[in-house]
Amino acid sequence: MALFSRKIGVDLGTTNVLIFENERVVLQEPSLVALTVEEEPPMVVAIGQEARDMWGRTPENIQVFRPLREGVIADYEVTEAMLRYFFDKVVGRMRIFKPIVVISVPYGVTSVERRAVHEAAMQAGAREAYLLPEPLAAAIGAGLPVNTPAGNMILVLGGGISQAAVVTMNGIVVADSVRTGGARLDEAIIGYIRRKYSLVIGEPTAESVKIQIGAAVDMPEQMTMEIQGRDQVGGLPRTITVSTGEVVEAIREPLGEIAQVARSVLERTPPELASDIIDRGIMLTGGGALLRGVNQFLTRETGVPAYRSDNPIVATVVGAGRAMHNLALMRGLAPA
Repeated sequence: MALFSRKIGVDLGTTNVLIFENERVVLQEPSLVALTVEEEPPMVVAIGQEARDMWGRTPENIQVFRPLREGVIADYEVTEAMLRYFFDKVVGRMRIFKPIVVISVPYGVTSVERRAVHEAAMQAGAREAYLLPEPLAAAIGAGLPVNTPAGNMILVLGGGISQAAVVTMNGIVVADSVRTGGARLDEAIIGYIRRKYSLVIGEPTAESVKIQIGAAVDMPEQMTMEIQGRDQVGGLPRTITVSTGEVVEAIREPLGEIAQVARSVLERTPPELASDIIDRGIMLTGGGALLRGVNQFLTRETGVPAYRSDNPIVATVVGAGRAMHNLALMRGLAPA
């Protein structure tokens, strides 16, 4: 029966869920769910992009939240419902053969967290579910030669977690992670605006600021953006203008934590592989790799050239999907 099963790769991220099948990304939606909070049990109102459109705009009886936090499942039942919804969109509700799934998990998660991901995938409709460490999946998806003896370093800048790893011969030699990612950058911007301007803004606004004018280092050309929020003192709506330089200042601390993870991995890398990495540099993937100047920032902080992959957002899911065709790699993957 497995011969007829569809094979899909899944990137179950804190910010987005992506699904890869037949050499293309067939789904990319926010990892957001809208629930009623006054009913018991809570009822799902919307999932994915539909829930994203409601973010920050719902009445008191509806809450929009992320069922994954810092790269791992925070609410099992809601994550299962979200996965089932996405599987149904890709494979269809009336499926004779359940899909075989390779799903990425952060490096260093506990056995309990791994089992939660595996069980959620199975309950959501998978026939078989295999777990692949995110740094290895991202390296495959970014096109690094992971099946050779050469050392390759990858830094995955995700929404909830950042992971650095050295990969070779279809495996991870040394790796480290920190539960700091795009969501922490948004929180840092919110805190900075509150302290400097006494203005309260929401996560969607902070995310928009980061994407539109944010940067990791001072840029030659300063951009500005008008944002609206609620005055912390008077309680009334107010508009201010923020600049790229202010965003650089706001996110300096969480970016420093990410750089420390990269340095930690470099310090523990065997000498022969370290020489490969000096020659090849550090590959950046994940949504955080799109932040302006992040490659210059990490190059400065580590002393090793850092560069962005061609399509950093989809690297992990592409790697998860292509891993099924790597028999040597699949033999080493435990189902849970």
